[in-house]
Amino acid sequence: MLKLTRRTLMAAVAITPLMSFAATAEGLISIIITDPANPYWLTEGDVAKATAEGLGYEANVSAHKGDTNTESTLIDTAITNKSVAIILDPANADGSIGAVKKAVDAGIPVFLVNAEINQEGLAKAQLVSNNAQGAALGAEQWISVMGDKGTYVELFGNPADNNAATRSNGYTTVISQYPDMVQVGKEVADWDRTKGYQKMQSLLQANPDITGVISGNDEMALGAIAALKEAGKLEGVKVGGFDGSPDAVAAVKAGEMAYTVLQPVAVFAAEAVKQADNFIKTGETGAATEKQLFDCLLITAENADKYTAAFTLSE
Repeated sequence: MLKLTRRTLMAAVAITPLMSFAATAEGLISIIITDPANPYWLTEGDVAKATAEGLGYEANVSAHKGDTNTESTLIDTAITNKSVAIILDPANADGSIGAVKKAVDAGIPVFLVNAEINQEGLAKAQLVSNNAQGAALGAEQWISVMGDKGTYVELFGNPADNNAATRSNGYTTVISQYPDMVQVGKEVADWDRTKGYQKMQSLLQANPDITGVISGNDEMALGAIAALKEAGKLEGVKVGGFDGSPDAVAAVKAGEMAYTVLQPVAVFAAEAVKQADNFIKTGETGAATEKQLFDCLLITAENADKYTAAFTLSE
């Protein structure tokens, strides 16, 4: 497991020249993310592109928006364009395996970021947030602000993404230790703010007296906050998020969100490109394992002023 400090998080976003290798950096690195409308994925693509260009490669960013057919087409395009590597945030833990295999069969190394596929040995690396650690970190903070008791609902991410279940299971592991915490509802909102808003409206109709909302990501949490505001109930409800997005940090500062868990997306997006560069030049990624975990950080009102850039917490 890779242990990251706040100083590491800040430094990793800065793109600095690496030591020169015998091989020359050239060619196209294709970067395929989920959806740039979400600031988390936008940062993922921007950092990966900047890192690749800083190392001397051409780079482009495209998005599959969670659709495996679109993902497959984008992989075809990357193959046609003779990419020297592909950085991919997979659309589906099972459904993306075929797309990755297609690229590998074409001789293009694939580096997965943010989400995993349910098969090892295809991608050269799978770099993700330590979602179990982050979920436990967030749940412990949420229990603290809830005062160890209350009725609550949960907003669950996209079921096709293993991260959704990992975070939910992490929440349950912590919360189940507190018998006075009672879950009265749980809805899938697919990581989406609008769906989070709509699902929260339905949950409120069925459970008007809840005191807490724990969410699998910030976008769903921000949608829930909008619905709670509209219903005049936000003041009595504690909301917890996950991602560390700029809007979520603003909500933490405003007292509307209790906390958010920062995923070091800027770190592992840059690291994936550096490992691709190593592999292109030496045939090795430089990492000890294919699957690599990056620890998350907690953002609360006490340290939110140290949030210096998107998904970056300073020392």
